Parts: sequence; structure tokens; C-alpha cells
Amino acid sequence: MASKGDVSRRGFLAGAAGLGAFAVAGMAGCSPKAAGEKSSGKGAAAKGASTRATSLDPYEVPAWAGADPEVADADIVDTRECDLLIVGAGNGGMAAAAYAASQGVDIIVCEKGTVVGGTRHWFAALGTRPFVEKGLTVDRQRLMGEIVRYSSGCCNQDLIRMWMDESNEMFEFVDSIMTPAGAHVVADDHEMPGGMGGTSFYTPPFEHHYVDEKGGRDFEERNVLFEKYIKERGYEVSFGHDLVKLEGDVEAGVTGALFKLEKGYARVKARKGVLLTTGGYSANSEMLTALSPITVKSVTALGYNQNNMGGGIQAAVRFGAVKDLTSATMIFDRGLVAPGTAAGYTKESIEAGMPQFPGNGQFNPGTQPFLKVDMTGRRFCMESAQYDYPAHAVAQRPGGVYVSVWDANFGEDVQRFHTLGCSAGTRMRVQSVKRDDGTYDLDKFFKKELEDGRLQKADTLDELADKLGFAGEHKKNFLASCERYNELYDKGEDEDFFKEGYRLSELRTPPFYGATLGGTLLTTLDGVRINGDCQALAPSGNPIPRLYCAGDCSGSVFAGNYPDQLHGFACGRTMTEAIHAVRHATA
Repeated sequence: MASKGDVSRRGFLAGAAGLGAFAVAGMAGCSPKAAGEKSSGKGAAAKGASTRATSLDPYEVPAWAGADPEVADADIVDTRECDLLIVGAGNGGMAAAAYAASQGVDIIVCEKGTVVGGTRHWFAALGTRPFVEKGLTVDRQRLMGEIVRYSSGCCNQDLIRMWMDESNEMFEFVDSIMTPAGAHVVADDHEMPGGMGGTSFYTPPFEHHYVDEKGGRDFEERNVLFEKYIKERGYEVSFGHDLVKLEGDVEAGVTGALFKLEKGYARVKARKGVLLTTGGYSANSEMLTALSPITVKSVTALGYNQNNMGGGIQAAVRFGAVKDLTSATMIFDRGLVAPGTAAGYTKESIEAGMPQFPGNGQFNPGTQPFLKVDMTGRRFCMESAQYDYPAHAVAQRPGGVYVSVWDANFGEDVQRFHTLGCSAGTRMRVQSVKRDDGTYDLDKFFKKELEDGRLQKADTLDELADKLGFAGEHKKNFLASCERYNELYDKGEDEDFFKEGYRLSELRTPPFYGATLGGTLLTTLDGVRINGDCQALAPSGNPIPRLYCAGDCSGSVFAGNYPDQLHGFACGRTMTEAIHAVRHATA
């Protein structure tokens, strides 16, 4: 009997052979040249403000993209060749590398950092065995409509359909590597019977993650396993390779790339293609401020890879690719900070020339739909909605932060709220501090946050208001908001913001807790515009020959925000795009 890996390999080979007219049509699009001035990766672009005329639209390299440096041949200390160059060793790059290695593709993988990128454990795929065995299917019509609605129509629906069609094969390939490592796939909970956000969010049955036999994660992360997989097949990741620029011509196509090393430069020539999987630009304060000002106004904590400086997007744009017109960021409402902290880059970090947000990481309970008030003490939103809705709403208000309040019934409340996705971690983890009498040891559960002063606790709401920094009229507003919230709880109906009744809670049982929150920025999701085959697009709409993008450095999927109720969508599409790009480039 063939192994799972063999089955996956055959399926993908069959898929590659079956690209047929679709692939031919995609590749045929590489041939026509855009009208106007022929340009290269250097030349006018290196001056930082080049214009490439086309028959449809003038093309200007924006200031945030920088300029291609001039590199003398004498400074190039290493030159290599391959069929496919993969730039970036994160979720997309390592999936691409592992799949390419399984097919015997001649690849080189270059990574700016010293280790492979951190693994995003949850990912979405349609029609997989774990869900089929449960008799669960995805409503594709509704899912497509949901994605288009979230993006305000800015997504490429050919690309979305490709992900739908091929995500199951991606899952089978990933599973063939995870299962032998002692990881067991879990088809995640997706049902939300009571609804959320005052509307009918679709939460499809398609999110997966892996656990060990005891329900933990005592196995190596997926990207580490991918790295081992490619090493076993004679490949490796070239670390310390910082992308400098793409080489070739926007019309004739990419021929390779230049990388900055610790000493000198490396040139990698790629015969069949360059796949950019370099992540977003969340760590690049200049790009973030220019492209997504609302993010800077609403974020208090970083949750992103510090290497995500937007280098792949910048290089592709300088080469002649076009970027999404609308920014999109993945912000979770979990940026816990000490009272009195404002959102945005801190003054000290700006003065030091290294803008940073004041906090770090995610406070998972921040997502729970408890009462939330702004810094004037007033309730300002329906708390039962997207992770980034509160952050976006409060960005329009003083300080860009808000306060979430709950009482000693926290444990029972979060079970009733029944949030999904990674937010469900709170209701699962709080079970670990449940006492024999059914109550919860919240001091133990919040021990770290209480000790470091970010989370406040008090025996009365009046005292809690003082600890949170409310004074004068703002304190009166805060206490009135809590009293009104209790009234709504008693009525079982949110007459003010129309949140679902089952997600209301009372504030009567001491002790009381207050968390000052903003957004935690995980990544940006707007990037180089791509077609259904993940080919980077020129202003003419034609694909740039041999240039591919996948994951957060690519665009054409998200706009404005991340649809976090489509749990695992970002990582699932990243790995599917990456594998498809390998197939298309080498078909």
C-alpha cells in the first residue's frame, strides 16, 4: 500500500499534468509585452521615483518601496543557479520548499533570518478527511460570498477558487509529514449556534490544527519538520540572505535575485521562476504608517516577526509589479497594556529611530465579549464581533485604547460566550483552574498579568475605576456604563448596541477586573497583486514572467482587515498558494 506521502505526490503530479488549458492560458499571458518604455530592475527605478508608461496606466515606484542599489560585480562573492528560487522560509516558503523537494525540483531557498519562520498552527482547507468523516461540508457559494464581502470586492475570485479547489491536496501533503512526527490532526469546532456580531457570520467547517496524544503540542513545529524533510532529500535553507533586488526585466521576466550577505553579495539565477514568500511589512514603521495609518493609531502590542520589513513587496514593486490599492492588517483585540498607555509607536522608540509599540504578545481573554468602554468611560461598540472591530472603532477616539471589564463570573461567562478559533483557547484553558466546587481560581489564571500590573483587580467598581485611571466625569461615565450594562443583562437584551443576549454578562460579583487594551498586530495582508496562478502582475494586467508571490507578501485576497471568523484562512491560503506556485512554475 502506498504511503500518504505517495498518495499526495501522485495527486499533485496529476494536478500538475491536469493544468491543461488553464495553465496554457496563464502562461500565454506572459508573452505579450506591455506597451511603453522597456525597463529593468535597476535603471530609473534605482532613482526611487521611476515612471514606467503602459497602455493603461503610468507606473510610479512609491517612496516607501525605496530604490535598487547598484552592486558591483566585484562585490558578488557567491553565484548559484537553480530552476526555482524560493525567497523566505516562513509558512509559505517552507511549504513550497517541502513540496518542491518531494517532486525533485531543483530549488534554492534563501532566508534573511537565522532560523525558519515561526509556524502558524491553525490553517483552513476544504473537504478534508477529518471533516468528511464527520459528515461536514463547506458551502462554497456562501464562502465565496463571505470572502468577497469582507474584501469589498477587492479580491481575485479566480485565486479564491484555486485555493478552494486545491486546499485539500495541500492538507494531504502537510498531513503526510505531520502524522509520522506524532502529530494528530484536529478538525476544529466551528459551530456558533447563538450567532455573533448581530449578523450571520459564516464560520465554515475547515480549520485544522495538530495535537499530540495527550492533547498538547509535544512535537516539532510544522516549519521545523518541513526543514528536516527537505534536508533528508538533499536540500537546505540558505540563511543570512537578505533580498536586495530582483534581476531581469519586467517584460521579459525575472532571471534571479541578489542577496546581501554578512560580507558581500550573492547572486542566484533562476531558470524557471522566483517565488517570493517574504511575509508582510508589519515591522516596517515607514510602510505601515504610509499604507495603514489606522493600524498605527489602534495597535498597542506587536505579535509579528521582526524580519517582516516588506522587503519582498518592495523589491517586486521596484521591479515593476503592482501592489493592492487597499491595506489589510491582521489585528487581534489582545494588546494588553498598563493603564495610561496610549496606542501607537512610543515616543521613546521613535526618538531612538526604531519605532515600536508599547506592548508585546497576545492576551487571549481580550477577545471575550465583555463590556468595553473607551477612555472617557463610555461604551462604544458591540463587543461580539470581529477581533479588529473594537481596535478600529477606538482608533477614532482619544488614546486609541479601551477597557474591558468583568467580574468573578469570568469562567462561567466565557463558557457561555463560546467563541471560536484561537479565541476558544480562553474557555479551554480556564478549565485548568476550575475547583472541585465548580468555581474558578482566577487569581491563578491571571497571575502573570496581575503581577506585572497590566491587569487591574478590585473589590468594588469604584476602586477599579481609580486603578484604571478614570477620574472626574470619565469615572462617572464608567460607573454609569457598568450600571447600564447590568440593566441590559437583567433584561436579556442589548437595547443599546444589539449584541446577542447570551453574550451579555453582569458586573455584580467581586472581585472585578479591568484590562486596558488595543490591538495586537500579527501581520499585514496586502501585497503584490497576483492572478489565479500566483503570478505577480504588471500595471498592464499581464503576469510578469517567472515571478510568483504567495502568502502575506502577495495580495488579491484581503482588503481592510482579516476575516478572522474564517478561522485559519490566512495560513491555509498561504500554503496552498505556495504549493500551486511551485507546480505552475515547473509544470
